[in-house]
Parts: sequence; structure tokens; C-alpha cells
Amino acid sequence: MRRKIIISVLAAVFILSLTACVDQHPEKTKGSAGNLRIVATSMATVEIMDKLGVELIGIPNSNLSEPPERYKDVRKVGMPMSPDMEVIQSLHPDWVFSPNSLEPDLKPKYEAAGVNAAFLNLRSVEGMYNSIKELGDLLGREQEAKALIDEYNSFYEEYKSRNADKEKPRVLVLMGLPGSYIVATENSYVGSLVKMAGGINVYEGESEEFIAANTEDMSKRDPDIILRAAHALPDQVVEMFAEEFEQNDIWKHFRAVQEKRVYDLPYEQFGMSATFKYPAALDTLQGMLYGEEQ
Repeated sequence: MRRKIIISVLAAVFILSLTACVDQHPEKTKGSAGNLRIVATSMATVEIMDKLGVELIGIPNSNLSEPPERYKDVRKVGMPMSPDMEVIQSLHPDWVFSPNSLEPDLKPKYEAAGVNAAFLNLRSVEGMYNSIKELGDLLGREQEAKALIDEYNSFYEEYKSRNADKEKPRVLVLMGLPGSYIVATENSYVGSLVKMAGGINVYEGESEEFIAANTEDMSKRDPDIILRAAHALPDQVVEMFAEEFEQNDIWKHFRAVQEKRVYDLPYEQFGMSATFKYPAALDTLQGMLYGEEQ
């Protein structure tokens, strides 16, 4: 359910999408983005700020992608999962924005540092656009937000009928790290893309983004297709999955493996957070789920 931003000077609390941190500067909670000092701690949040035309004073380090041109000389604040709190504090931000998938780890750190922070719902494309609407309201970028939302609505109205009459494939989505993997449910970003494309997650109905499941249980669910995604270090994860499927005999009994319907998802399209690359990701899924050429 969409949650609206609640700004209260008395309570000094901000809620964006799913959660929030206590506002240490209530007089600065809302206004023109040009008058606010803003830090974005993940590349997904940086891209949103770029689309909204918001200047930033801090962005994350990234080994996998370059920031938009407007931020090339902006101060780096560390990796998304472990931003440098001393650096962030030294920038005296009015707002720090992070993806809500990292809330359990980052919220206590922000609170301890006295940093005014909020978490964006980037677990799905819909969640991303809800966050964009709320950011537009908060930062005085209503027109920019509306243009992005209108563009998405136009795209989705056309796209959602594309697979409406097709048989829905049953899909197992695995999320890997070097040496281990878990199941991605429909509540994860990758899982939400599969759902948008018309696929049925074999772990449909789970409440968490990711769950641990043994291969015997996966086999019983008899997926038509197996998709393998990377949480990080994609080259190593692809190698790990290849070894796992080759060396663990149980995979040979999966119908999806026998029918050669196992695919590695490109990391640049299927990360942990929603991005504006979702149309390309959906095109990629079209070929994997329905055998259509991209």
C-alpha cells in the first residue's frame, strides 16, 4: 500500500514510501531542492535525483557504473551498503536518501550520527514512481516528477497488454553471491519485473523479498524457467552458478534444466533496486519467458 509523506514540524518526522528517520531540522524539511543540501547513497537514488534535476553534495562510490555528468565532481561518501558517516556528517546535509532495502543496516547509523535521512521504495517499478511523486512534492520538483510518471504510465498502458493472452510461465528466480544463493520472491525488484512481464513466481505469496529454500523444495515446485541474478560481483556469481548447476546432481532433474531454460540475467538491468532501465529489462525477459526476439 502506498504510504504518503507525512511532514510534521511538531513531531519532526518524515515518512517516504515505507519508512523514515527523525528529522533533526524540521524547518528545512520541505522547499526548493536548490536550497537544500542533499546526499544520495546509492546509484539508483542518484539517477532519480538526476531525472528530477536535483543537485547533490554527496554521491556513493561505485565500481560498476559512472555517475551522471552533473555529479562527476561531487564528493564521494562511500559504498552504498556502508557509507562513511563521518564524511556525510561533514557535509551537513538537510537530507540523505537511501534505498529502503538497506534500511535495517543504515537507519541505526543515521540516527546515531544525527543525520536527517529517508528511505525510498525501490523494490519495484511502481514503488520507484511512488517515491518520485513524493520526492517531487518534497523538493519542489512537481513538474519534473509528473513528466516522469506520465511517461511511465504511457509505457505501462501499452506494455501490460503485450502478454495478457499468453500462457504464464512459472519462474524460479535465484539471487546469488559468490559461494551462495537464495530465492528472490515477487517482492524483490527482480521478482517484480518477472511479475510485470506476466511470469508467475513459484514462491508466490511469500512476504519477504528473499527466502532460503532447499533444492528439493525448488524441484517440487517444477518451474518452467530458472532465472539467475547477482546481488554483487556479477562475473563471480555467473561462474558460481555455472559450477553449482554442473556439480550438484539435483539440478539435472529440473525440467527447466533439461529443457535448457536457465538464464543468467544481465546485472546492469537486474540489480537490487529499481532503475530507469526497467524497459530494457522487460525486453530481456520477453525473450527468456516467451522466446521472443529482443
